Amino acid sequence: MEHELFIKEVRSGIYLLDEGHEATGYLVVGENKACVIDTMNGWNDLCAAVRKLTDKPLVLVNTHGHPDHILGNAYFDKEVDHALISPRDRALAESFYESIPEVKEMCRKSGHSIPPFADIREGDIIDLGGRTLEVFELAGHTDGELLLLLREDRILFTGDGVNHHLWLQLDGCLPMNEVLAEFDRLIFLEDRADVILHGHARNLDDISLMRCMRNGIAELCEGRTENDKPYHWFGGTDLQHSFSCLADKHYQQADHVICYRKENLPTDIR
Repeated sequence: MEHELFIKEVRSGIYLLDEGHEATGYLVVGENKACVIDTMNGWNDLCAAVRKLTDKPLVLVNTHGHPDHILGNAYFDKEVDHALISPRDRALAESFYESIPEVKEMCRKSGHSIPPFADIREGDIIDLGGRTLEVFELAGHTDGELLLLLREDRILFTGDGVNHHLWLQLDGCLPMNEVLAEFDRLIFLEDRADVILHGHARNLDDISLMRCMRNGIAELCEGRTENDKPYHWFGGTDLQHSFSCLADKHYQQADHVICYRKENLPTDIR
């Protein structure tokens, strides 16, 4: 089935929700509540799928405001009062709800409505009972990208902020030197987590992916772009920079790139 929803329990009570190998969300079940992290493109009734896994009250968090992380929010309108998102990404997310006509048509046909957004910020804690998610902000891919640290299980949920194909070529992405500063500010998280689950994952990645990506961004800031190749995507053609990961660690894939616009590099190396 096109856009089939694949569900995998990666740890006890922690589920990876893979929508057609296009985008990934997560369900984290605590003793008192459960948290849904991202709702992908809305091709499936994600709430119905979640309700087959848990009957606990739900908290809904969007790691950032891009469509492939928020469009399934509508299915949760009868389960949550709001969806949590960084205030720095709220306008971005709302703009997609307004500009994608399929969303309104889906709501009309299904009888659902989109839950309003509420703010969540760095330092906030989501207590699920026996499991706690601590919120951090990693501006780069978007201005309000969130990371969620599941303390007890030492898992870092990173949305699109840390993954194998980091998009920094979009409108609204931060300049490269600012992205590097954000990674350096949060690199201490490598000591608090063992693995990463990102927004397009099919399995766990070693936490070292975060530092390896940080080093790739540093290479770009230093002007080490001589081997970079064109990157063709639906918005045009930009550039891609390959970075290395560690040979003795587990990663779900072997290719690792940062996609960027030349204009986002420091001015002295463009």
